[in-house]
Amino acid sequence: MDLAQLKQNRNLLFWSLHVLGWSGYGVSQYVGALLYGKPVSYVQYIAVAAASGCVLTMPLRYICRWLWKKPPAVMMAGALAAAWVTACFLRVIMNWFYHRCVEPEWPIMHWHEYFSGALSSTYLIMCWIGLYFGVKYYESLQSQRIATLQAASLAQEAQLKMLRYQLNPHFLFNTLNAISTLILDNRNSTANNAVTGLSEFLRYTLDQDPMKKVTVAQEIDALNLYLNIETMRFGSRLRLNYAIEDAASTMLMPSLLLQPLIENAIKYAVSPREQGGQIRIGAHVTGGMLQLEVADDGPGMIDATRLANGRGVGIRNTRERLQVLYGERGTVAVTNTDPGLRVSLTFPAERATAPN
Repeated sequence: MDLAQLKQNRNLLFWSLHVLGWSGYGVSQYVGALLYGKPVSYVQYIAVAAASGCVLTMPLRYICRWLWKKPPAVMMAGALAAAWVTACFLRVIMNWFYHRCVEPEWPIMHWHEYFSGALSSTYLIMCWIGLYFGVKYYESLQSQRIATLQAASLAQEAQLKMLRYQLNPHFLFNTLNAISTLILDNRNSTANNAVTGLSEFLRYTLDQDPMKKVTVAQEIDALNLYLNIETMRFGSRLRLNYAIEDAASTMLMPSLLLQPLIENAIKYAVSPREQGGQIRIGAHVTGGMLQLEVADDGPGMIDATRLANGRGVGIRNTRERLQVLYGERGTVAVTNTDPGLRVSLTFPAERATAPN
């Protein structure tokens, strides 16, 4: 049985430490007896003392377990009382055996001599109790730490799911409006294809775990489901340009991170202009960081810092997702490119592991 299994089996852990502790006490006393040239009978006395201590301290486990739930003052008083009583019983056995087998020429003359050395034995038993409480306190801290980590993980998961699912109604509203426009323009065949594409994209968003990361290549494939819908709507007015480095295509990223940024680009750079516009989607790895960007050739923004500081659902949502996942190492930069606007996302590069 390894150490991890031993920690999980608390009964086995207790008995292992209990027997090991008293065995260590016996060995240390035996080494001292050898150094001082004690007789064989004294070695027997040490064995009796260690075995008696091992047996007499067994009930202390249940006493300490009861005291653990009490106030500190009660715990300390109870521990001292339990240690003293146990030490008295231990000294009675040890003194009786010592005067009977080690030095029989010095018999016990008064009853109180049976308790001789009870104070020093009380210190020994208090060490046992202290170790028990120390191990229990450590286990309590570890349990609290695990519970805190689990709570933080659940909170992070809930926040990420909320941020991911926040986009679906926003995207759905815009897409249904686009399909409605196609129907009003009597482009029924195109509208039907758009509905089919929408169902495929929504199936992907529902099947995809918000906590699971995907490769950049998988993200682009998912984006194409969405972009196919927009291409049906805008035709040649929507021009796409991909600049995905081979090294970046296998890196991991949060799923559907780019979709709201592309949606913003279409809304502001393509839809309002008769000639439409171009959207560039790029990805590359630099210095251990993955950088993604969505750029357009539209009018840009007079004050790009308003968007960078959280104006708009898409940018704010993207920034919050990166901060939850990567902390300060996940950044969003928004800059005017004259013409157009570029949104850059930077976070630690993480290569996808090959399947077994």
